[in-house]
Amino acid sequence: MESMQELIEKGRQYVMNTYARFPYAFTKGEGVYLYDMDGKKYLDFVAGIAVNSLGYGNEALISNLNAQMQKVFHTSNLYWIEPQVKLAEALVQRSCADKVFFCNSGTEATEAALKLARKYGSQVGGPEKCQIITMKNSFHGRTFGAITATGQTKYQKGLGPMLPEIVYAEYNDIESVRALASKEKTCGILVEPVQGEGGVIPADPAFMQELRKLCSELDILMMVDEVQTGIGRTGTLFGYEHFGIEPDVIALAKGLGGGMPIGAMMAKDFCASAFGPGDHAATFGGNFLSTTAGLTVLSEIDRMHLLENAQKQGTHLQERAKKLQEKYDFIQEVRGLGLMQGIVLNEASLVNEIRLEAAKRGLLVIGAGYTALRMVPPLIIQKEEIDAGMDILDEAMAAVQK
Repeated sequence: MESMQELIEKGRQYVMNTYARFPYAFTKGEGVYLYDMDGKKYLDFVAGIAVNSLGYGNEALISNLNAQMQKVFHTSNLYWIEPQVKLAEALVQRSCADKVFFCNSGTEATEAALKLARKYGSQVGGPEKCQIITMKNSFHGRTFGAITATGQTKYQKGLGPMLPEIVYAEYNDIESVRALASKEKTCGILVEPVQGEGGVIPADPAFMQELRKLCSELDILMMVDEVQTGIGRTGTLFGYEHFGIEPDVIALAKGLGGGMPIGAMMAKDFCASAFGPGDHAATFGGNFLSTTAGLTVLSEIDRMHLLENAQKQGTHLQERAKKLQEKYDFIQEVRGLGLMQGIVLNEASLVNEIRLEAAKRGLLVIGAGYTALRMVPPLIIQKEEIDAGMDILDEAMAAVQK
């Protein structure tokens, strides 16, 4: 049997070098824990980058996917797919949206939103109504539309030219948005309820409310990127619910499939109707397995009261992080919503140092932006597990400080 080090060496030989991978390979998961090829146990505060909402080994998810595998797992969207229709119904009933388009990832969900905004703009305002406003420091994905929408030049380096008519406003600064927006030119504004990759920065409620008013005034689609914040991550099913608003378009992925690849772009009828047959598609989008997983995730969120748990445990996680802030001078700020929390450090180099020290001690955490440690554990996590993880993080920070 291959050792973990042998697997890593083979991976370096054959897998394209697009990730700065940590030297671990996992073979098993249980609850909020992962086990590597050497049998070492890790408490997981990464959850597949906010994906594994039900943790590992959820019996309902395994059972439902196994049952569907025995029947059929792909026919294409040329035909109706029962779990896809049921998942679309469930998402619409729990949101402000009316229609759902399914794809395979967050990037694809963003691309669908960008295309819908342009199609809508051309229908209501002509070809000149094509400008899309996004936020500086945002992250929306890796394809050309999504990477252009991403307001961080480090992700765009060497890929130019970017797509035209996408401009960037200051996050949480409504006057910055007003200076760019116009009824004649702007078709959509894309914003994250919490900037994830940008450093776990929550939106200001007043900013989101004014943004909603501005979009309504100028016939601009308000589009929220809920790829990371959606499906219970922040303590509500959708992040926009924290702000007392209803967006026109929602991009979803990550936690929706509990580990199965899925993306969704949801929209209100008035703009969803801009798409007709042939305007957009995804061969694998909304297949039997991914939508069975999505239905199971929503059902388990209800059964296990995971929205309430995310609120409760998110508060506790933030409180534990603030205690670390009192102890270590290199922590500048603690911020986040629900089980999406960030610890902002005063030096970028500390992020990886602390991540490595934590992993040595059995805790997995992830970075965000240049200087933030991000904690996005499975939604099933409990107080005792948070305490155990934060004790390890304390030890890791003490080791880095020496």
